[in-house]
Amino acid sequence: MPSVHWEEILFYVFVAVTLLQLFYYSWFFSRVAFYRSKPKTQSQQHPVSVIICARDEDENLARNLPGVLVQAYPSTYEVVVINDNSVDDSKYILQELKKTFKSLNVVELTQEAKLISGKKYPLSVGIREAKHEILLLTDADCVPASEHWVEKMQNAYDEEIEVVLGYGAYHKRKGLLNKLIRFETFYTALQYLSYALAGIPYMGVGRNLSYKKSLFLQNKGFSSINHIPSGDDDLFINKVATKKNTAVVLDAEAITRSIPKKTFGGWLRQKARHYTTAKYYKPKHKVLLGLYFISQFAFYPLLALSIIFYDWKVSLGVFGIRFLLQALIYYKAMKRLDEKDLWPWFLFLDLWMFFYYIIFAPALWKKPRNSWN
Repeated sequence: MPSVHWEEILFYVFVAVTLLQLFYYSWFFSRVAFYRSKPKTQSQQHPVSVIICARDEDENLARNLPGVLVQAYPSTYEVVVINDNSVDDSKYILQELKKTFKSLNVVELTQEAKLISGKKYPLSVGIREAKHEILLLTDADCVPASEHWVEKMQNAYDEEIEVVLGYGAYHKRKGLLNKLIRFETFYTALQYLSYALAGIPYMGVGRNLSYKKSLFLQNKGFSSINHIPSGDDDLFINKVATKKNTAVVLDAEAITRSIPKKTFGGWLRQKARHYTTAKYYKPKHKVLLGLYFISQFAFYPLLALSIIFYDWKVSLGVFGIRFLLQALIYYKAMKRLDEKDLWPWFLFLDLWMFFYYIIFAPALWKKPRNSWN
């Protein structure tokens, strides 16, 4: 019986990792890339309450809030802004905007909530103040990509749908850091949107997220996660979203855009805070995400070792199969999510994710900060 050398074992492991990657790209990520919305027999216009929490966001409110207030939505909608203990000029900017926009409802908070971390308390107050069943959440540093954002997001609701996931992107700027930030955002969205389309929703982002007020109240709000600084978006969705009650909106006019961090250190702190919630996901979600993480992290080292120690032609052939599928999926998905300028960089950015995992992996077990802004 012929013996199997360690070089062959190494190559077989590389092939197994590649096959796992191909499975994720073909079964999950292709759902975003080749997504086609189902035609609706009738379009409804529900009353909508847009919820925005703000703490010391005077510049962002002045810059972005008018874009939320001038939505071309023929039905009833209100914008609830919770001014959470701001010490800047937020109060006066909101007062001036309220003179022009009667749909603006401002809630002033002057005391901190005890034993409730993050922005869950101000967000809970805003939700309880909301007049309408359909809630649409975004942040003060976000602006809708179009005046049809409210219309597109609420149109996903029907009798069964209680959660609607959207894409929260970042503004395009010059420089490598901007590309890294936007690719990571696209990369994350590709996962949570495709999982939801596959019937396995596991998170949403508060920059562009919608759910019903009754769903929030039935689940006692954020009571089960009040001790965790983050998680008002992803952990809540992880708890309440199901195959039947969740919809996805992949329309360029339904995207929101935020201001990206200008320094690597600022982005590092932001992402580290976000990743502290992953440990609280449901076991099946952690398994699916963990398998993809392991395969992505191991792919390039195994490729290099297979080229060096096994057969470089065969190894590059295996890489080529994954490259072609990945190029197609990324092109279609980036085009759909209005990030197609990143596509020429995708191989470099995909390789960067190996180092990204090394940098941010410690955040999975670190204790998060208590502040939300």
